[in-house]
Amino acid sequence: MKSPTVPLLLALLAAPPVFAAGPVAPAYDEALARRVGADEYGMRPYVLVILKTGPKRMPDGEARNAMFAGHFANMERLAGEGKLALAGPFMKDPDGWRGLFVFAVEDIEQARALTATDPVIANGEMVAEYHRWYGSAANMLLPELHKQLVKPAVAPPAP
Repeated sequence: MKSPTVPLLLALLAAPPVFAAGPVAPAYDEALARRVGADEYGMRPYVLVILKTGPKRMPDGEARNAMFAGHFANMERLAGEGKLALAGPFMKDPDGWRGLFVFAVEDIEQARALTATDPVIANGEMVAEYHRWYGSAANMLLPELHKQLVKPAVAPPAP
């Protein structure tokens, strides 16, 4: 049986010296930090909104479909305005947690006003719970990065 020592040593010697220089610190980008509202720690205040099952489930059908279409359009609008940094649904949750918003606003009252524009809230399908949160200002880049990950709509096949 041959020893794996010689081939292993050759492979290590041939490998590029990735650890030789040590970790490379990323360059601070002052313009980007300003654009995303970062403080000196690269952080910023947000309001985290937990969406929970509300008292009025809208029956299945066109009105429900329109309500959720409005919900998605509202999120798109708020993200485009730089107010909504992050949003998404929870997986099935026995406690009724449905989704979350992370708003780039200073206080809960501002988040309440933005949340009130959502059809799922206006129709009682969901209710909101609000929490102040301090997180990475890089979250503000998520909406524009997300657009790069969504595949273009594929046209349905011709009949």
